[in-house]
Amino acid sequence: MIFFDFARRNIRLHWFRSVLAVIGIVIGVIAIASLGILGNSLVLSITETISDVGDTVIVTPHTGAAAAGNGPGPPGGGAVTSNTISERQVGQIERAVGPNTVIPLAQGGDAIAVGSETGAAVIYAMPVEEMPALLDLADGIYPRSTGGALAGSALAAEFGMQPGTRVQVGSNASNTLRVVGVIEERGVGFDINPDFALIVPHAWYSDVYDEEEYDQVIVKVRDVGDIDVVKAAIEETLNRRETVVDVLDTRMILESLFQVFEQITVFTLAIGSISLVVAGVSILNVMMMSVSERTREIGVMRSIGTRQQDVLRMFLYEALILGLIGSIIGGVMSIGTGYLVNAVVLQRPEFLFVPSSLVYILYGMGFGVATSIASGIYPAWKASRLNPIQALRFE
Repeated sequence: MIFFDFARRNIRLHWFRSVLAVIGIVIGVIAIASLGILGNSLVLSITETISDVGDTVIVTPHTGAAAAGNGPGPPGGGAVTSNTISERQVGQIERAVGPNTVIPLAQGGDAIAVGSETGAAVIYAMPVEEMPALLDLADGIYPRSTGGALAGSALAAEFGMQPGTRVQVGSNASNTLRVVGVIEERGVGFDINPDFALIVPHAWYSDVYDEEEYDQVIVKVRDVGDIDVVKAAIEETLNRRETVVDVLDTRMILESLFQVFEQITVFTLAIGSISLVVAGVSILNVMMMSVSERTREIGVMRSIGTRQQDVLRMFLYEALILGLIGSIIGGVMSIGTGYLVNAVVLQRPEFLFVPSSLVYILYGMGFGVATSIASGIYPAWKASRLNPIQALRFE
């Protein structure tokens, strides 16, 4: 322990430059921890915002695909190109996926009028019997006929809609629907984003817009473990001869999204680590100056029998003390900066207290200590290698 005391004494004697080295470590730890917390909080925010992840298969028309069975082809027997999914193909999907829920839907947009207020809205059309499988209600009931509709939470708030409100869709005053329910806020989804939309019965939609077919089919899989089987069954049924539809699942999309965010987090951590590298250079400089100033002292210690490894250990202790002090202070301050970053950037400061966020504080502190020790290795080695006789003669 005597060599540890020597290290503490030297830090105390040269406190000003030691404080400057500690400040560098503090800044580096805060940078790494704060950027890591922000990256993880961003992933948590996206995960929370995206709804219905992991249990959904989305079937969309393959752009430029020749959709067999959608109608008679041109002369010569070629198939027509379709950007929709036919009723026949929906039936094929239903048979392929078995007991899982199949929800075909069409999508469009039009002007709407509620009383004297006018605007525009996205319109989703689906069979009324399938609406409960995809949408949860905050108020009202699901449509039971072609005269009812559901309003997204944001759209309802914007136009003051509630169950019983009449909505005119398009320029024709006869195209009026009664809002029978308001959907719970759903957030961004990979399938549909209904918060700003009007959800209408497909029968009404096809009468008004003369559109019998669908833009996509959503399959809600009962057992997430069966997703690959369901996808393969749809592919085998519809894409046997040529690619007619694209089949994606939200799990695959989400994994790709998380990979992107992980890469962004690693990149930001690399930027933050630059400040620790600078701090390491500062510690290296402090340690080299310490070795130079204490050359005669090292010579005396070596001449009375102090071993090389003891001198090495003494200087490594000094680097370790600087690293520990800087890392502990930086770790404590990272809690405040992480809270502030989440509050300002994401308005979700509570994400700081999730274990996957707090671990970045430990990463930053560990990196700070490791950087300090690494920066002290060469000066410590140089000190331990000094020739005792030459060190005693050093002026």
